[in-house]
Formats: sequence, structure tokens, C-alpha cells
Amino acid sequence: MSIPLLYAHPFSSYCQKAFIAFYEKDAPFELRLLSSDNPAAIEERHALWPLDRFPVLRADGRTIVESTIIIEWLDQRVPDPAPLIPPDPGAALEVRMLDRIFDNYVMTPMMTVVFDRTRPETMRDPYGVDRAHALLDKAYGWLDARMASLEWAAAGQFSLADCAAAPSLFYADWVHPLGGYPALAAYLGRLRARPSFARCVEDARPSRALFPGGAPPDRY
Repeated sequence: MSIPLLYAHPFSSYCQKAFIAFYEKDAPFELRLLSSDNPAAIEERHALWPLDRFPVLRADGRTIVESTIIIEWLDQRVPDPAPLIPPDPGAALEVRMLDRIFDNYVMTPMMTVVFDRTRPETMRDPYGVDRAHALLDKAYGWLDARMASLEWAAAGQFSLADCAAAPSLFYADWVHPLGGYPALAAYLGRLRARPSFARCVEDARPSRALFPGGAPPDRY
């Protein structure tokens, strides 16, 4: 198997989700850094995926988009040292369910708040931002109750669900702090200590000035 090309940026939450999986597997990849300093990579990515979202994986003569599917691809080809999607069908469903919950009900409302900050003042959407904060509170409450009795998000093991949870909770805590949800905050602490995600945090640290509204100075 040739080394896959991963079109990504270290500060992106969805890219970090994919990076975590590669680091957990100790699987090699070539980073095609999506940066204004690297226009060739941006052009290549656009040719592969005209929707201009990332990460994008080019491997085995195929273009694979969406971080969840990139992780599924990786798990099929590099099952060791442990699968990120369990072979048991019931456990796999639980993992995939939590993956979607973190993406749809934590990552998406977090990004709603962040992207609103990038708009001109006259085009901002306070109603949409309020709804996003309300959704985060609902998601936090459900997840806090769940994580009170769990170490990892699903199926009793570190999995695809935790790859999704780490960057979504990390950045969500910047816009909607986890202080009132102790079990969820403790879970984020475990994720933060995981070497694969700790590496992502450090790799992204030089880019914190890019965060709309500024990165909170007291967050890790």
C-alpha cells in the first residue's frame, strides 16, 4: 500500500479527527498542508473535491472525503493495534451513533458560533447563535449523564467516537465552556491526555491566532 496523501490543516477540528486515527494506528501519511503558503495543495484538493472541504484523502487511486469515512478506510486497512470500529455489529452501531452525535450536536453548533464571528457585523445571526448555544447545552447535558459512568464514549474502548469527541469538545469548550458539566469536562481531560490528541493540540498551537474572536488564554 502506497503512502496516502492527506489534504488537511492541523488547526481544523475535522482534520484533527482524522489525524487522531492515523496517530492511534501509527500509520504513515503524507500531509498536503492546506495553506495560503502552499497553493499547489489547495489546487490539488479542489481538483479532487470541488466542494473545497477537508480533510481529503487520496489513496489506492481513490479520493475519500469526510473524516468519518477516512477513518473507516484506515480501520479496514490497518486494524491493529485495535480497531476504531469494533467488529461486533452492536458495538459498531454504538460507536457510529456517538460519532454522529459529536459531529452533529457538538461540532456543528460550535462551528455555527465560530463562523458567525467571521461575518460582517450587519450579517450576523444572533438568533442562530442563540440556538447553537442552546443545542450545545442539550448535548452537553446528555453527554455528561452518559460519561458519568464511562471512560470512553462507546463500546468500552477508544474508538471512532472518541476521535470525533476530542476536537469537537476541545473547541466547543472555547465558545461554550464545559464548567457546569463535570463528567464531560473530565472526559475531555482524558482525551486531552491521550497522546494522539495531545499531538494534535500541540501541532495546532501555532495557529491559534486564526481562531475567530481569539482563543481563550486559559484553555490548555
